[in-house]
Amino acid sequence: MKTAFVAAIALACLVSSAAAAEICEASQYGVGDGYHGRRTASGARFNTFARDPFTVAHKTLPFGREVTITNLANGRAIRAVVTDRGPFVRGRCVDLGRAGADALGMGGTARVSVQ
Repeated sequence: MKTAFVAAIALACLVSSAAAAEICEASQYGVGDGYHGRRTASGARFNTFARDPFTVAHKTLPFGREVTITNLANGRAIRAVVTDRGPFVRGRCVDLGRAGADALGMGGTARVSVQ
């Protein structure tokens, strides 16, 4: 009986963490669109080539939140910090700077998991 209870708790933890992942299209910004070097919604200056940490724009997550973004096509993952708002295209949940997009191995867009 105790083993079944522990197994049920472990399963609940797995399900809740999987449910917390946001699956969507990610896009890249900051190269050729005029955003590189401008102030972000958080007030920080946007550097599309930043690697430490990678930076992302998200519609609702708080500024400073660290997220893991995984490219579902190839399994590559990065840790990034939310510094800006966006993307403003339906179906997309995160915009990555050029460095983050390159690290994920994505072209212009990619299907990702955001946790």
